[in-house]
Amino acid sequence: MKYFHTLLCLFLSLSFVHSQKVFPDKMYALINAQIVDIESETIKTGTVWIKNGIIENIDYQGIKVPDIYEIVDLEHSFLLPGMIDVHTHLNNLKAAKRALMSGVTTVRSASVPAFQDVSISEMVVNGQLEGPDMIPCGVYVTPFLNENILADPRLGVLRGPVDEEGELRHLVKINIDRGAKVIKTRGTERAGLPETDPRKQTYTKEQLGWVVDEANKHNVPVIIHAHGDEGARAAVEAGARSIEHGTFLSDETLMLMKEKDVFLVPTYITLLDLTEPGGDYEHPVLEMRGKYMVPKSERTIKAAIRIGVKIATGADNRYAEKTTSRVSMEVEEFRRLGMEAWHALKTTTSLAAELLDINSSTGQIKVGYEADLIAIPDNPIEDTKALQDVVMVMSNGNMSLLRLPFGIK
Repeated sequence: MKYFHTLLCLFLSLSFVHSQKVFPDKMYALINAQIVDIESETIKTGTVWIKNGIIENIDYQGIKVPDIYEIVDLEHSFLLPGMIDVHTHLNNLKAAKRALMSGVTTVRSASVPAFQDVSISEMVVNGQLEGPDMIPCGVYVTPFLNENILADPRLGVLRGPVDEEGELRHLVKINIDRGAKVIKTRGTERAGLPETDPRKQTYTKEQLGWVVDEANKHNVPVIIHAHGDEGARAAVEAGARSIEHGTFLSDETLMLMKEKDVFLVPTYITLLDLTEPGGDYEHPVLEMRGKYMVPKSERTIKAAIRIGVKIATGADNRYAEKTTSRVSMEVEEFRRLGMEAWHALKTTTSLAAELLDINSSTGQIKVGYEADLIAIPDNPIEDTKALQDVVMVMSNGNMSLLRLPFGIK
């Protein structure tokens, strides 16, 4: 039996070794595009050439496009890098499709029940799924795994509470062995359950430090769920890469985050979801809680903008059929709360890519970058709502959505 278990563990480990990403061999020329340059903060009319899933050329001079390229006339729509959702719980193919159709070309998982995010990631890498690119997290490092212990036979010993050093390190190692590229743990309780208090600290600085230390051995970052200030500060001091939610953060904790280059992922639109009918949450206790937490989160976001903490967009949903929130709406809320237009756009493109350490390959429209692109009908600097009306999505060079032309030619 022991020999069988060893073979099983070896098989699981080998099954999730990342390979070189497979790109389509289709070649496109996206003409009459209003190209939104995130780096220079300019918008100019031009053509973007795509070859083998990579941006091959950006032309502002009107060079004739060779016949080998399929021409796509964007009709002066605004061409941007694909949006990035750094906090999602999508765990199935239909959800992945919904995310992609909303203009999200890269996501970072914030935990799923049974390593579905690892499978989605591998399918995209192998060219079996158009996207979005997935940075998988695996199973939540949390005191009680409940049914998630069924995700891997090695988790059976973690019936809970998972709070000792050996247990926490064991769970981190299993996640990484199964293909996780980020680890998620918690500093405080949840907001989305009526019986929990999101301000209550869950793990101590020492416990979070064990998780971070084990992940660091494999060069894997740790993201930490924390609404309350005490739990968030412990997370920052322990070495979190980002604080997820951060509803009740003090200015002192935010200043420490800036000092340590820790990102804030507010997931503000999820709190709005608590207060409104429909969507992913419908419960009278949560509705009341949300109405209390929304202004607290607004204060935190405004303070983070003022202090200069880096912020990235996360929708914190599963992209289910009834889900009503999208990262484009998070950008709109950042603008409403006082963020400059270009800065708000960067939270879902270049800044989000920096958080995920993929800013050398995506998050901007640059030669040599992956062809993760979206087109929208209006200028996003003048009207961020335009991000909610995506008319073209290209993921890794795959033309996943094209609603143009609007008229008969």
